[in-house]
Amino acid sequence: MIALVDCNNFYASCERIFQPWLENKPVVVLSNNDGCVIARSEEAKEIGIEMGAPAFMMKELLAKNNVAVFSSNYTLYGNLSERVQTVLATFTPKIECYSIDEAFLDLSDMKFTTLFKYGFSIRETIRQNIGIPVTVGIAPSKTLAKMANRYAKKTQRHTGVYVLDTKEKINEVLNWTQIEDVWGIGGQHGRRLKWMGIKTAADFLNKLNPDWVRSNMTVVGERMLNELKGIPSIEWEDIVKPKKGICTARSFGKLLTDKKDIQEAVANYASSCAAKLRKQNTCTGQMHVLIQTNVHRTQDKQYARNITLQLPVATNSSAEIIRFALKGLDIIYKPGYNFKKAGVIVMDIVPEKEVQQSLFDQEDRKRDAQLMKTLDKVNTRFGKDLVRFAIQGYARQWRLKQERLSPCYTTDINQVLTIKI
Repeated sequence: MIALVDCNNFYASCERIFQPWLENKPVVVLSNNDGCVIARSEEAKEIGIEMGAPAFMMKELLAKNNVAVFSSNYTLYGNLSERVQTVLATFTPKIECYSIDEAFLDLSDMKFTTLFKYGFSIRETIRQNIGIPVTVGIAPSKTLAKMANRYAKKTQRHTGVYVLDTKEKINEVLNWTQIEDVWGIGGQHGRRLKWMGIKTAADFLNKLNPDWVRSNMTVVGERMLNELKGIPSIEWEDIVKPKKGICTARSFGKLLTDKKDIQEAVANYASSCAAKLRKQNTCTGQMHVLIQTNVHRTQDKQYARNITLQLPVATNSSAEIIRFALKGLDIIYKPGYNFKKAGVIVMDIVPEKEVQQSLFDQEDRKRDAQLMKTLDKVNTRFGKDLVRFAIQGYARQWRLKQERLSPCYTTDINQVLTIKI
């Protein structure tokens, strides 16, 4: 059996941990630059706040219902996610972190365990140790576990756990789940299947010929069909695969014209990409740099440009990646425009141990590797970007607009929660 543990309204729940008076009150979290709603508590959903809705268009609704509004605090959310994963690892050695708020657990060795009680124990332990409410769905396959989790979230909120351990329960959930809500069914396939009269997961399983599924939905559809039958067919990824591309691209908190400010932003984005490469022990051989104005400001002149640079030797050195990123910016930057966004994307990623060297390489790569190792060690221990390259600056005119940012309670000693007795 496989369990899917899903944190309920994760971002909103993270904010509530340190502000318990928000329990049972509407909470929303906004995207970068406090733009759109990206997370809602159940109470916020009930008053009609839509996912992706622009915050500036809902000021009256938010004020009228006393909605607690927060800027996205990814440092806090990421740390709490790691804590949840650590707790989950105590229940089974085989765990797959599917996303920041979801994880699959292999319960195949729990044959003599009452799975409902085990799922309930997982739920209560995370609530007690971390403070995050979770829902647990348990079933013979990943897809069915996803469906069991959603069923529990919608119909079993009093327990938060549902186990598909009988044919009757499986059939009940298959008939309850709409075809567009099946894991792996995209919008295009969903519309096509509904047009064909396939409205539920049960219809997909019972009415479609397996040969038709394979020829029209490829091997992905065939796996889905097996998963709905309770036959595990989706590969278990307990080891996180290295990313094939890494992107850091953000809108500025305000419009920028001065090249120095944009250089500072691009240098920080490049440094972030380099740090992510080192974390997964890989190097990049190609880089993409982009800048653009705000297309919604019709009163401004518009300009958007990007460039791809081939690196002579694949690298994960912040110094080298920053240097090439700024070289690309020099080529595409044009004065006299109000720029809204910039970004750096690293591609052609290869493992550190498989980098093709060059006879004409002038870099001292052994020294750079040691420097980067020391830089990462210091920044991990004492705080992100405590040690940085001069070009990354401190003015940060480009930083995100985060007017409602909560403290980093768990990662910054200066922002730790204080209690008065």
